[in-house]
Amino acid sequence: MGIIVQKFGGTSVADPQKIHNVANAVIREKENGNDVIVVVSAMGHTTDYLIKLAKDVTLTPDSREMDMLLSTGEQVSIALLAMAIQSHGYKAISMNGQQVGIITENIHSKARIVDIKTDKLQKHLKEGNIIVVAGFQGVTTDGEITTLGRGGSDTSAVAIAAAMKADRCDIYTDVEGVYATDPRIVPNVQRAEVISYEEMLELARVGANVLHPRSVETAKQFNVPLRVRSSFKLDNMGTLIIGVEKMEIYKPVAGVAADSSQVRILLSNLPDIPGTAAKLFGALAKNNISVDMIIQSLASNGTNSIAFTVDAEDLDAALKTLNDEKSSVRAAEILIDKDIAKVSIVGAGMVDRPGIAADMFRALAEKNINIKMISTSEIKISCLVDKNNANEAIKALCKEFGLESTEIAEVKGDLPNV
Repeated sequence: MGIIVQKFGGTSVADPQKIHNVANAVIREKENGNDVIVVVSAMGHTTDYLIKLAKDVTLTPDSREMDMLLSTGEQVSIALLAMAIQSHGYKAISMNGQQVGIITENIHSKARIVDIKTDKLQKHLKEGNIIVVAGFQGVTTDGEITTLGRGGSDTSAVAIAAAMKADRCDIYTDVEGVYATDPRIVPNVQRAEVISYEEMLELARVGANVLHPRSVETAKQFNVPLRVRSSFKLDNMGTLIIGVEKMEIYKPVAGVAADSSQVRILLSNLPDIPGTAAKLFGALAKNNISVDMIIQSLASNGTNSIAFTVDAEDLDAALKTLNDEKSSVRAAEILIDKDIAKVSIVGAGMVDRPGIAADMFRALAEKNINIKMISTSEIKISCLVDKNNANEAIKALCKEFGLESTEIAEVKGDLPNV
C-alpha cells in the first residue's frame, strides 16, 4: 500500500454531479489499495466571483482581507467532496490549509510554502480516512491565512506529495495528458506518454498552462513522479513526468508553446556606459517585477537601446519604475509593444543536436513570420513574433519537428494545454 495524492481543479468540482464523479475517481484509487489524499480547488468560477465581489465593495481591497475571502472558496469544495465520498460508504475528512499545517511565507496573495506538518495527515490516514485538502492556501507561523497565487492548488498537491513521500501525484484536468502544443490550435497534435521535469518546466514557463512552474519545480526538487490525467477517462494514465535521467529516449523537440501575456518595453538612446543596465533591472527587481527576454543593441552615436519583456499584469508597475529611473539613466523615450507573443520550442534532445535553431527560424520564415527577439537555453529556443502570427507559428513548428499525430485530441474543457 502506498500514498497517492490526487488534485482536481475547479471545473472538475463545478457542480454536484461532477463532485460525485470526482468521489468515484478517489474511491477507485482507494480500492486499488492506496491511501489517498485529495487536493481540490474552489468550485468552477468561484474565485473569479469572489474577486468581483471584493472589487464591487472597493477598488483597492486589502491583500490580507482578499486572502481571507478567497480561502473560503476551497472550503466549500472540500466539505462537499468529503460528504460525497462519505455518501458512498467511505471514511473521509476535509481539512483546510491551516488544519493541515501548510506553513507559508508571511506574504499575502502569492505566498510560498516553507513547510508542511504531516502528523495530522498521517493520523487520519492510519484511521482509514480519505483526506480532502483545500488547495491554494496556507497559514503563516503566527496564524495569518495566506493564498499561494496562480497554480496554487497544483503546488499544494505536489508539496503534500513530497512531504508525505507519496508514490505519485496525479493532476486531473479536462484533457488526457500533456500534448506537444495546444490541441485547439493543432487538433492532431501528439500526446506525450512520458516527459521530463526539465521539459515540462520550460513549457510551463513559456506559456503551456497544464501545470504551473512552481508545482513542476517542487516535483523536480523532491523527485515526485507526476501524472497529468483526464477527469473524464479514468482508465487513461495520461502523461508521466519524471527526471530526464530516467528517460530512455527523448525527442529533440518535445513541445511548442505560445505566451501572449507579455509586453515588450524599449528604452532608446541610452548612454553606452557601464552600470546603466544594472540600474534599470535592479530597480525593476526591487519592485518584484520579473523580466524575461532581454536584448541590447549598440548604435553608432555612442548610445544603445535596451528591449525586454514583462508580464502584461506588471506593465503599470514597470512603467512607473522606469519613468522614475528615466532621467538618471538618460533614456530618450520608453516605447511599448503589446502586440506580441513569445513562441517557444522545448526539448531535452536539443543539447547535442545542432541545427534545431536554424530549422525553427526557417520554418517561421517560410510562413513569412518576422522574429523580433530571440532567447535560448540548453533545452529551449524562444522567438518574439506579432501576436496575430502566434497560432500560425505553432502550426508551422509542430509540422517542422514532427509533432503531429494521426489522432485528433479530445478537449472537453477550457483548460489550455501544452
